[in-house]
Amino acid sequence: MIVMKIPDRSLTETLHKTIDILLSGGIVAYPTETFYALGVKFDLEKSLRRLYDLKQRSREKPLPVIIGDRKLLPSLSSSVNRIAISLMERFWPGPLTLIFPAVDTLSDYITAGTHTIAVRIPGESFSLHLAKSSGFPLTATSANISGSPPADNAETVTEYFNDDIDLVIDGGKTPGGFPSTIVDVTGEPARILREGSVRKENMAAYIMPG
Repeated sequence: MIVMKIPDRSLTETLHKTIDILLSGGIVAYPTETFYALGVKFDLEKSLRRLYDLKQRSREKPLPVIIGDRKLLPSLSSSVNRIAISLMERFWPGPLTLIFPAVDTLSDYITAGTHTIAVRIPGESFSLHLAKSSGFPLTATSANISGSPPADNAETVTEYFNDDIDLVIDGGKTPGGFPSTIVDVTGEPARILREGSVRKENMAAYIMPG
C-alpha cells in the first residue's frame, strides 16, 4: 500500500500517481466532500470484482460512480430526462447522486443487474479534482467493509483494508455528516431514494415534471 499525504505532495503529482494506478487496475482510497471512497476505473472487470470482494459487498448492490464532466454521461446512461438536467444544473457539483437508465455495455458489477447507474459530480474535494483530471468514470463506493461505519480519515481506511488496496490519498479528516442524497431520475416524477446532504425541501421544485 502506498500512502500519499496532502499537502506533502503537490496536487498535480498526487493526481498523476492516482490516475496511473487506476489505469493499471488498482484500487484507490480517496477523500470526498463527505467521507472516504474507494475508486477503480469503471470498465475494468477484474478491478470491479476485486473491489466487491474487498468490501465483502453483496453482488445485489450496484456501485456508484463519479464523473468530472456531464459530457461523460452518454458512456453511462442511455437517456437523460429534463428533471435530471434541472437537478444537475442546480446541484452538481455536489452530494447528489442521480440514478439513470444504464447503457447495455456496463459491467454487471456496476449495475448489479438493475439496468440503472448511479452517478454524481462530487463537490469541492480531492474527488472532484480526480474525476475532472482522469477523464473517465470511477467508482465512489464508501471506503469501509460493508456494514461498518464509513471512514472519515485515512487511518480508518488503512485499519479496514491494510495492504489490500494499492493507494490511499490522505487528505486529513473529511467533513462526514450526511452521505449524498440519491434521486431516481429514470422516470417522471423523480423519486427520492435517500435523503442526505441535499435536503428534500430544496429539491421539491426540481423533481416534478414541468
